[in-house]
Amino acid sequence: MDGIRYAVFTDKSIRLLGKNQYTSNVESGSTRTEIKHWVELFFGVKVIAMNSHRLRGKARRMGPIMGQTMHYRRMIITLQPGYSIPHLRKKRT
Repeated sequence: MDGIRYAVFTDKSIRLLGKNQYTSNVESGSTRTEIKHWVELFFGVKVIAMNSHRLRGKARRMGPIMGQTMHYRRMIITLQPGYSIPHLRKKRT
C-alpha cells in the first residue's frame, strides 16, 4: 500500500457507496495515475474516474508552541458497474 493510507467513512462517503464511488485518504505527493494503477492492481477492479482534493492540516498547540498537522489528499474513486472493493473495517473494542 504505497499511496493509499486508509478508507474514509463519513456521511458523504457512505452515501457515495451507492453510486459505486469509494473515498480514501492518500499520500499528498502521490499522483492520480499512480493511485489508479495501484487500485486496479491490488483490488482487481476497473477505475473509470477519479476526483481529488487537498485538505489542509489543522492547527495544534503543544503548550506555548503552535504547530500544524500534516496536509493530505482525499481521492474519490469511481469504479465501473459490476466491480466493488471489499471494506476492511476494524472492530471497535
